[in-house]
Amino acid sequence: MRESKQSRAVLLLVTAAVLWSLAGVLIKGVSLPALAVAGYRSAIALPVLLILFGRQAVDFSLRQWVGGFFYAATVTLFVAATKLTTAGNAILLQYTAPLYVALLSGWLLREPIRWFDGVTIAAVLAGMALFFFDRLSPGGMAGNMLAICSGIAYACLIVALRGQKDASPAGSAILGNLLTALVCLPWMVKAAPAGGDWIGLLLLGVFQIGISYACYVVAIRNVTAMEAVLIPVIEPILNPLWTLLWMGERLGPWAIWGGIVVLLAVLFRGIAGTRSPAGR
Repeated sequence: MRESKQSRAVLLLVTAAVLWSLAGVLIKGVSLPALAVAGYRSAIALPVLLILFGRQAVDFSLRQWVGGFFYAATVTLFVAATKLTTAGNAILLQYTAPLYVALLSGWLLREPIRWFDGVTIAAVLAGMALFFFDRLSPGGMAGNMLAICSGIAYACLIVALRGQKDASPAGSAILGNLLTALVCLPWMVKAAPAGGDWIGLLLLGVFQIGISYACYVVAIRNVTAMEAVLIPVIEPILNPLWTLLWMGERLGPWAIWGGIVVLLAVLFRGIAGTRSPAGR
C-alpha cells in the first residue's frame, strides 16, 4: 500500500514538473503585458483549485496568508521575468531557491546548515554570476534580477508551506491566486485578451499552475526528500527546450554554463542531504 502511494506521488510530481515547464513558451505566446498575464492566469487557476480542494481548504489563518503572499510574489515576479529575459534564464535563476531555503530553514525552522549546504551556496552563487556575463539588454538584465527575486520569494513560499505541514497547503495556493488576481486587476482591465490569447491563458491557468499545484500538494505528503528535490529538476530542463523548439529562443553561452552549475549544485545538495544522517 505504501509503495502504491509513493509510486502515485512520484507520477504526480513528474506531472507537476512537466506542466510547470510549459510556463516559458505559454507566457511568451500571450501578447498581453506581464502583470495582465499573471492576473488572468491566477484568476483562471483559482476556481480550478477551489473545485479540486473545496472551500474548506482555506482557513484564513496567518500562516496561510503568509504562504499566499509569497505564492503571489513568486508567480508574478516569474511572469515578469519571463517576459523580459529568456525563458531559460528565468527558470534557471528561479531554481536557485534551494540556496535561500538552506539559509532560511536554519534561521526560521532551526534546521542546521551542514557542510554541503555551504558548498551548494557557493556553487549556486557562482552559477548565478555566469548568467550576467552574456550580452544583455537593459530589459534582459532587469528580467534576470526579477528571476532572482522570484527565486527568493519561492524559497519563502517553501518555508511557509513547510510550516503548515499539519494544515492544508492548498489553502495558501488558493489565497495566493486570489491575491495575484486582485493586485493585477488594473492591468487586466487595461489589456483585454484577444481571441488567441485566451487559449494561452486558459492553458496557463487550468494546467500550468492550477492542476500542477494540485498534483504537487497531493504528492508532497508521500515522497522522500530526495524525490522532492530531484524530480522537479525536470522543469528547468524542459522549460528552455520548449521555447527553443517552438520559438527558436536560445540561451546565451554563459547562461548555459551557469544553468549547468546551478542544476548540478541543486542535485548535489539533494543527494548529500538524503545520505547525511542529520538530514534524514
